[in-house]
Amino acid sequence: MKVRQSDLNSTVNHKPSNERAASSEAVRLHVYLAHSGVASRRAAEKLIAEGRITVNGRQVTVPGERVLPGDEVRFDGKQVKTESRLLYLVLNKPPMYITTSSDPQGRQLALDLLPPCPERLYSVGRLDYRSSGLIIFTNDGNFAARAGHPSAEIEKEYLVESTVPIPDMAVEEFARGVIIEGVLYRAQEIEKTGRKSLRVVLIEGKNREIRRVFSHFHLHPEKLQRIRIGAVKLGNLAEGQSRALTNNEFSCLMGRRERW
Repeated sequence: MKVRQSDLNSTVNHKPSNERAASSEAVRLHVYLAHSGVASRRAAEKLIAEGRITVNGRQVTVPGERVLPGDEVRFDGKQVKTESRLLYLVLNKPPMYITTSSDPQGRQLALDLLPPCPERLYSVGRLDYRSSGLIIFTNDGNFAARAGHPSAEIEKEYLVESTVPIPDMAVEEFARGVIIEGVLYRAQEIEKTGRKSLRVVLIEGKNREIRRVFSHFHLHPEKLQRIRIGAVKLGNLAEGQSRALTNNEFSCLMGRRERW
C-alpha cells in the first residue's frame, strides 16, 4: 500500500571561503555566533536570551545586537571568533545518542562519534534520542539556517518498524493529515513495506512527529531510522560512522540543484 501527496581530511568537507566571505560591516549577534560555530541562528538566539553571551564585557540579551570587527564576543566566558574553515559532516547516529552539544543527564553525545576537530560543530535539525540514522553536523550558520528551515521543504525519509501490525486506516489518515492536540501531522509520502513496517517521507518534520502519530493510533515504533535528507542518503554508512557531505549534496541542500 502506497500513498503520496504530490583520517579527518577524508570525512571533513572544506568549502571555499567564498561560500561565506567575511564582511567588514557589523552583523547581528546571533548571525555572528552561527558563523563562529557556537550554534545555529535559532539556537544562538536562545543562548543570547539566556544571558550567556557578552560583547566587550557587556552581557547582551537581545539577538538584534550588532557586532563590529574587533569586538570581543564570549560564550559562557570563552572567546569565540568566526570560523576560518567550514565543515559539513554526515553521521549515521546510533540509537541512544543525543544530538545536542551537552546533556545534563549525562547521555552519550552524537558529537563524540565525529572525528576530533577544533571547530565547534552542531546538528542541522534534530533526530531524537531513541532514533537512528542520518544527521548532519556543521559550523556554517548560513548552511544550517537554509538546510534546517521548514521553508526549504527538504524531504526526510524514514524506515519505521512497529511492535504490532499497522492498520491501513492509520496509514491513510497520516497521508491525509491527522490533528493531534491541535497540531496537524501529515506525511508527504507513506508506504507500508510489511505488516509491521513503513517507509515515511516528511517535509516539515515537526518534533517527534512519527512517534506522536504512532502513539495517537496506539502503536509503538520499535525502530525508527532516517535514511535520507534531501539528496543525502544513508547508503552503506555504518552506524556510528561519519563522512563528508559531497559538493553535489551541499548544492542540492542549498537549493542550487533541483535533482538528485
